[in-house]
Parts: sequence; structure tokens; C-alpha cells
Amino acid sequence: QVQLVESGGGSVQAGGSLKLSCTASGYTFSRGLVGWFRQAPGKAREGVAAVYTGSGSTYYADSVKARYTISRDSAKNTVYLQMKSLQPDDTAMYYCAANPYGAAAAPLTEARYNFWGQGNQVTVSS
Repeated sequence: QVQLVESGGGSVQAGGSLKLSCTASGYTFSRGLVGWFRQAPGKAREGVAAVYTGSGSTYYADSVKARYTISRDSAKNTVYLQMKSLQPDDTAMYYCAANPYGAAAAPLTEARYNFWGQGNQVTVSS
């Protein structure tokens, strides 16, 4: 059974940094897609970053490009989201998600994913 365990959320002041981790189990990590999504109160969930775990190709939403970096460590079955220059608008519950079944188009689209982590709160104060 596929499981995703997240860690690393918390509170930070504007301009600060946080790093989220998502460790996967139950499938071959060397293929498929892992993405990070966020949902702020009263807003729809949005995709912010994704990585194809086989090739390492990455994708970012315009709102986080140049501030967020997604990376993977295949030996640890873990995907990271390094977040820098955080702003209050980045405050949200962050979720990692996985599609273990191979490549999928539109990697920042929620419907592409089959499994979800429990979510981690990120709060940025001004």
C-alpha cells in the first residue's frame, strides 16, 4: 500500500525559509510523479511544484518559481520542497501527492495524483 509521510512544516517570519519532506513507501520510487500542493483557508488547492522521480524533471507554479525548489533523493524515497523568501500569502496547508504509475501530463493538476500525504501547516507571519 502506498503511503506518504510528510514533515517539516512550521511557522516562520516573512523572508524566512522552510523545508518540507515527503517520504514514500509501497511503490518503486524510480518512476512516477510526486507533487506538492497547498491549500489556504477559503481557497482551492493549488499545485506548486512537481518532479518526475525517474528523470528528475521539475515543474513549478509561477507564484513560487525562483523561490521554491523541489528535489528528490531516490535512495531515501524522499522528495523535498525547499521554500525561500516566504511571504504571508504562502501560508497554507501543504500536501505531497504521488502518482506511482508513470508519467502524466499536467503535473500540477490535482487529478493526476492517486495518493496524498496528511498535510503540513506552513504559517508565514509579517
